[in-house]
Amino acid sequence: MPYDNTTAVGAALAGTLLVSLIAGLIGLIFAIIIYWRIFSKAGYSGARSLLMLIPVVNLIIIIMFAFSEWPIQRELNQLRQMAGGRPGGFPPQYSQPGQYQQSAQYGQQQQYPQSGQYPPQ
Repeated sequence: MPYDNTTAVGAALAGTLLVSLIAGLIGLIFAIIIYWRIFSKAGYSGARSLLMLIPVVNLIIIIMFAFSEWPIQRELNQLRQMAGGRPGGFPPQYSQPGQYQQSAQYGQQQQYPQSGQYPPQ
């Protein structure tokens, strides 16, 4: 009597299908988490990452994401304008260049201990 291997082949196909579905689901969840974090850091709602699941809409979202001004950039520009527009961010402490006062310790010569020990006792 010949050996019937159709059940073995069917079980192998079912196992392969199950493993592929699980791996695909893990990859999909990982992609959603990554896009959620990217959208959140850019200042958008993290729920926009769910739009990445729709085939044509995902291309439109990526194009909008690449060429539009992000909310975080808008907020940064507003903060820079409030701070005086300086690249460093905050206005200087002294408004005129000659107003910096030297401390008394800079005008004196430093005295080192005469013995080899430091600090002097």
